[in-house]
Amino acid sequence: MTDDTVIDYDAIDFFRGNELVDDPYPYFDWLRQQCPVQRESQQDVYMVTGYDEACAVYTDTDTFSSCNSVTGPFPGFPVPLDGLDDVSDLIDEHRDELPMSDQLPTMDPPGHRDHRHLIMRQLTPKRLKENEEFMWRQADRQIDGLIGAGRCEFIAEYANPFTMFVIADLLGVPEEEHEEFRTALAHRPNSDGAGSTKESMSLNPLEWLYDRFGGYIEDRRRQPRQDVLTALATTTFPDGTLPEVIDVVRVASNVFAAGQETTVRLLGATLQRIAEDPELQQLLRERRDLLPNFIEETLRTESPVKGDFRLARRRTTVAGVDIPAGATLMVVNGAANRDPRHFDHPAEFRIDRANAREHLAFGRGVHSCPGGPLARMETRVSIERLLDRTTHIGIDEGHHGPPGARRFHYMPTYILRGLTRLHLELAPAG
Repeated sequence: MTDDTVIDYDAIDFFRGNELVDDPYPYFDWLRQQCPVQRESQQDVYMVTGYDEACAVYTDTDTFSSCNSVTGPFPGFPVPLDGLDDVSDLIDEHRDELPMSDQLPTMDPPGHRDHRHLIMRQLTPKRLKENEEFMWRQADRQIDGLIGAGRCEFIAEYANPFTMFVIADLLGVPEEEHEEFRTALAHRPNSDGAGSTKESMSLNPLEWLYDRFGGYIEDRRRQPRQDVLTALATTTFPDGTLPEVIDVVRVASNVFAAGQETTVRLLGATLQRIAEDPELQQLLRERRDLLPNFIEETLRTESPVKGDFRLARRRTTVAGVDIPAGATLMVVNGAANRDPRHFDHPAEFRIDRANAREHLAFGRGVHSCPGGPLARMETRVSIERLLDRTTHIGIDEGHHGPPGARRFHYMPTYILRGLTRLHLELAPAG
């Protein structure tokens, strides 16, 4: 595609087409230039691409329900929502009929607050420190299996298993059972097309986790031990009541699944950039203190989650745009993070960007990702150990082509942004 190619973005279906998979950012810019809240014509979704507008929607839980946060415009709402000024009662009555309605991201306050409390009680500084110690050991174990070959497919051989083992450790899965989890979950339904059809969403990829965590929680309630699973099993709601087993299982399973997927994409984006830019790579080798902001700037420029959905409970306005009750909005993190009104020269990657951490890659408000600190820690540990144990990390040209003519493939979904494969060359240190 040449620079002077004119693209009819209005004719492209962002949700069902693949034209924007490799590079959605010109499309996001086009939407924002028209209006930071723009109704797209194919699926009738209000695309929120402005930073301030995205924050406004994320933090207004009274007006915008999260019941469709995962499904978006598919498969629609169970009953018609047209012609009303307020559909709150209909949302409350029928929300359980939507796919993934039992998951934390789709819950609204006050139920969301109570269920989120169950996992936040486990993400204490002490527990995260213990988990970090496991990360260092696991990173070395993963690298041990790669370094001798001098090359690897980073997503499958490092990022996927590393993040799975880390979240298993965080939730207290006994270490001797980690490989069983890896084997079982390696055969879960392909997520590349997740969220694109009603049929794909009717499958529950968490069924195996539900069964396993259900067994853990029931066992720990019968026979408490000095372990994380017992703490998870005995955590109460804010009012002091003990949750049903299924409530704990849902939260744990959601954290297990969601915590892996986004961190895998973040790891891929960081290593792609390090491998593509020798000067940046050398700088990070010499200045490890720059790693935290490097990770934030990567999150800003390549948000692992392209966006999140909301359903308008009542007629309202955002940025002067009328939003009817029952309308679906997509808060486009990947666009808001490149809003020039908030980020100077947003398309440029700047390792020293002062406000890089203000990105919306992990959302904002009550639904901000509880695993954000964990994802940052996993990424920092992984990069540090890879830099420690190599003298050079490069892109494997046999798989991805030479500089200036790279071939990378991204997940063909409107929800996630990330590489499906990343082949690297590794020159071992010492």
